[in-house]
Amino acid sequence: MTPTETLKHEHEVILMVLDAAQREAETIRTAAKVDAERIRKFLDFFRNFADRCHHAKEENHLFRRMVERGFSADAGPIAVMLAEHDQGRAHLRAVEAALPAASGGESSAIAEVSGHLGEYADLLRQHIDKENTVLYVMADQILTATDQAELSSAFEKVEAEEMGEGTHERFHQLAHELAGQ
Repeated sequence: MTPTETLKHEHEVILMVLDAAQREAETIRTAAKVDAERIRKFLDFFRNFADRCHHAKEENHLFRRMVERGFSADAGPIAVMLAEHDQGRAHLRAVEAALPAASGGESSAIAEVSGHLGEYADLLRQHIDKENTVLYVMADQILTATDQAELSSAFEKVEAEEMGEGTHERFHQLAHELAGQ
């Protein structure tokens, strides 16, 4: 599997959880209450699998290699992807910040949790589409066979050393739990 195929596979798992997050945001909006434990599980998945694992592979490895091959980190597609990663992190921080008050029934905090969770899901869904249909296509066109092999090795290292043994599988199980599958 090439590095971009690995990332696309991770996107499939993330999209499954984004769909569940969108449903959860709508449930919160209509019920006007928050299941804090479930929201914490979403935060755990998005922060650790989507950001600490997946986005780290992109930011620390794929994007850097693309910059080495001539892409700009300050403008163009990589800059857009990095900015969107930061926007996503801001939405997750806002969900976490509002969660205690939302758990206590505060209506404005409930709206914050629902709104930011839904906006995060919308943002990442569009972001993933751009990566899958534009950025990764560009990457596959410019990366050499050596680049591909080195990136695959770097991705495995992220899994083993930064995430830890069994962590990837734990997040796949959590994804299925959150998606109701």
